Amino acid sequence: MAEKDYYDVLGVSRDASQDDIKHAYRKLSKKYHPDLNKAPDAEAKFKEISEAYEVLGDSDKRAQYDQYGSAGPQGGFGGAGGQGFGGFEGGQGFGGFDDIFSQFFGGGGQQRSNPSAPRQGSDLQYQMDLKFEEAISGKETTISYTREATCHTCNGTGAKPGTSPETCHKCHGSGYIQVVRQTPLGRMQSREVCDVCRGTGKEIKEKCTTCHGSGHQEERHSVKVKVPAGVEDGQQMRLSNQGEAGTNGGPYGDLFIIFRVAPSDKFQRDGAEIYIEVPISFVQAALGDELMVETVSGKVKLKVPAGTQTNTTFRLRGQGAPRLRGNGRGDEHVTVKVVTPKHLSGEQKEALKAYAVASGDSVNATEGSLFDKLFGKEGKKKKR
Repeated sequence: MAEKDYYDVLGVSRDASQDDIKHAYRKLSKKYHPDLNKAPDAEAKFKEISEAYEVLGDSDKRAQYDQYGSAGPQGGFGGAGGQGFGGFEGGQGFGGFDDIFSQFFGGGGQQRSNPSAPRQGSDLQYQMDLKFEEAISGKETTISYTREATCHTCNGTGAKPGTSPETCHKCHGSGYIQVVRQTPLGRMQSREVCDVCRGTGKEIKEKCTTCHGSGHQEERHSVKVKVPAGVEDGQQMRLSNQGEAGTNGGPYGDLFIIFRVAPSDKFQRDGAEIYIEVPISFVQAALGDELMVETVSGKVKLKVPAGTQTNTTFRLRGQGAPRLRGNGRGDEHVTVKVVTPKHLSGEQKEALKAYAVASGDSVNATEGSLFDKLFGKEGKKKKR
């Protein structure tokens, strides 16, 4: 078997720098990675490139290779598919291309946010229960809830009063440390969150006895809330800076109040539109009447014209719920229901008989009905 020339595999000269070798490997591995190149020989080519870089990318292995060749002083370097670099069988085991370079080259070019920068605190939610009338008219109230606040003892520094956090000795304030690992492709460097300061860039020698170094403490917080008139069930309102405390001097988060409105036993609501049913008698429907109808803001007059049929709906303009955007109010829709009496007095029965005679109505009354009792089965009044 012919000895492999790893320099030739990577397309670099024997006096190439380590940066040149790394650059060549990245270019070729991207070209032949089986996830990107579907050619039949791509996998084999990728293995060969990886094997070459495993040797030439490590200064010690490269020196041995330059002296002894690919066999090495003890019979070989292992190569791709050897110990610690499996997963090529059948084309399986390849991670995503971005994952490879993220692992081997410190993030694959992705930017990391500065962990020591000020960050806003978490948002909170609060459910407020309202009566139907309160949602229509609005109200002012004070609510209380538990939140993480800036520690009042150390003012959020996490350090004992009289002391201050110091720059982390391990990451020197960056929040990250460089970690070197031995990989199948050689010694690789990556950036990780500092295990001493946990990414803050600050090291606290003497911790605050109240917050134990966190800079936060739990508190019962109260705030005044002005519930707008016309709010609906499920709507929410944001109160800025009423959430939890930020970190590294960042602002408080926000509080989102979610309204839960109880239903009314009189009204139905659809946005700013209000609906109500009002019972009226046969006489009111036939002769007409002027009613006092309930609305969400009080009673108003409603004129029912003579001859009104049951289920007729009238509109009371401007008597609905307030619109949140300040565009006036909606309307109230009044549906009248003509009610048939179940129990009649003697006078009422005589009046109905007279009405039937005057109207020329022919009533086929069932046995035991009102007309059966008044007029008999023949339609004539019974003798007493």
